[in-house]
Amino acid sequence: MAEIKPAAEAIPGGVRVHLRVTPRASRTAIQGLMEGPEGRQLLKVAVTTVPEDGKANEAVLKLLSKTWRVPKSSLTIVAGLTDRNKVVEMAGEAETLLAVVRASWQG
Repeated sequence: MAEIKPAAEAIPGGVRVHLRVTPRASRTAIQGLMEGPEGRQLLKVAVTTVPEDGKANEAVLKLLSKTWRVPKSSLTIVAGLTDRNKVVEMAGEAETLLAVVRASWQG
């Protein structure tokens, strides 16, 4: 069986996190991990906003910024602007950020 790739990984200058976003949810929250396509774990994120005019993307960045206690300006959606599967990069010290991200899905 193939090895499952983690949802968060260190990259030069920060961390890359793979997300599965559910817009129009009953509440805005990080809901844990799920297995996604190509053997990759995805961090499940739910937002109450609608996926129109970038509103859901903005809500995702706001939630991640608040949860991870990082400036919103350090977060960038690098893939999936119009898709539920997204890739977000966060600038900063990789090992510290990985610990913060992992803590958010563990409870």
